[in-house]
Amino acid sequence: MAEKLRVAVIFGGQSGEHEVSLVSAQGIMKAMDEERYEIIPIGITKEGRWLTSGEPMKLLQSGGPGVSAQVAEAESETRELVPRSRRDLVPGTCETGFPQVDVVFPVLHGPYGEDGTVQGLLELADIPYVGAGVLGSALGMDKIAMKGVFRSHGLPVVEHVAFKRKDWEQDPEAVMELIEKELGYPCFVKPANLGSSVGISKVHQRSELAPALALAARYDRRMLAERAVNAREIEVSVLGNDEPIASLPGEIIPCREFYDYIAKYVDDRSELIIPADLPPELTRRIQDLAVAAFLAVDCAGMARVDFFLDKDTGELYVGELNTIPGFTPISMYPKLWAASGISYSELIDRLIELALERHADNASSETSYSPEEFE
Repeated sequence: MAEKLRVAVIFGGQSGEHEVSLVSAQGIMKAMDEERYEIIPIGITKEGRWLTSGEPMKLLQSGGPGVSAQVAEAESETRELVPRSRRDLVPGTCETGFPQVDVVFPVLHGPYGEDGTVQGLLELADIPYVGAGVLGSALGMDKIAMKGVFRSHGLPVVEHVAFKRKDWEQDPEAVMELIEKELGYPCFVKPANLGSSVGISKVHQRSELAPALALAARYDRRMLAERAVNAREIEVSVLGNDEPIASLPGEIIPCREFYDYIAKYVDDRSELIIPADLPPELTRRIQDLAVAAFLAVDCAGMARVDFFLDKDTGELYVGELNTIPGFTPISMYPKLWAASGISYSELIDRLIELALERHADNASSETSYSPEEFE
C-alpha cells in the first residue's frame, strides 16, 4: 500500500472570519480519504498563536475564558522560524515543533491567511500548498487592487471609489461628499480586505453613511464605496492552475436586503439555486468571465467568482474573486462543483494534486544566474 500523504489543514486565524474558517476546515477534514491522507490539524488562535499538537479544532471551538491558559500549554513556547535552504529542505519536524508535512491546505478566510501572508511563509519553507500564491492571494483579498486589475483586463466592474481610514478620520465630510458626488445612493461601504460581508453596509441616505464608514473603518485601514446595483447575485466556482475550468453558475437569493453575514451563516432562509436559471449563451459568458478573472489575478487551485446581473439593464459585472471560499459541504463552491460532476471529496483530491503540480512547476525555475553561461 502506498504511503499516505501528510496533509496539514490550517484553520482559525486572526480575522473576523475565524469562526467561518473552523466550519470550513471541519468539512474538509471529515471528507478527506483517510486511506490516502494522514490529516494534521493546525489551529491559529485569534491572537496569532499556532497550535500544532493536541486537538486544535476542539480547543478553538471551545471558546471561553479558559482558552488562553489551554493555548499556553498546547503551543510551542518559541515563536521563531527555523530557516532552511531550499536545496536541503526535506519536509520534516523542525525545532519549533512544526509537524512533518507533504502539503498544506490553508483554510484561513480573510486577513493573515487568505491575503498572501501564510502563502509567503510556505513559499519560504518550500512546502506545497493548496490555492493561490502570494500575488493571487493578495489581489484576491484586496477589493480595491482586485477591481483595478479586473478593469485593466477589460472586465466589467461596478463604479466605486477608494479611500483610507485616515482620510475618514481627518476629514469625514470630504469622504462623504466624494461618495455622494461619484456614486450617490444607494451604495455599499466596505473594508477593502475582508470577506463574508463582515463590516459591509448598504447605505440608502446620508444619515446612514457616517455609521457605515465608521463600521468599515473598524476592520481595515483601506475602504471603498460601491454603487448598489439592483441585481441578481450569480456565483461560479473555478478550478485549476494555468488552464482552469468553470462550474455551472448558481444564484443566491438572500433572505435579507443583501447577502450579509447573517444571511450567509445565521439565518438559513437564503436560497441557493443551482444551476442558475440563465440562457445558455449567458451561462457561457459568465463562465468565460470567471476564468478570465481567475487568470487576471494569477490565481491557482480554486476561486469563487461573484457576479452582479443588473435586473434593470441586463448588464453583467464581475463583483469579486474569493481565493479561499467557504468550503463546508453546503457552501456554494463545492455545491457548484457537485452539480457540475465533481464530488466534495474528489474536489479535495483535485486541489491537493493541483498544489503539488504548481509546486513542481515553481521548483523548475532556476534560482541562480551566471552571466558567463550566455557569453
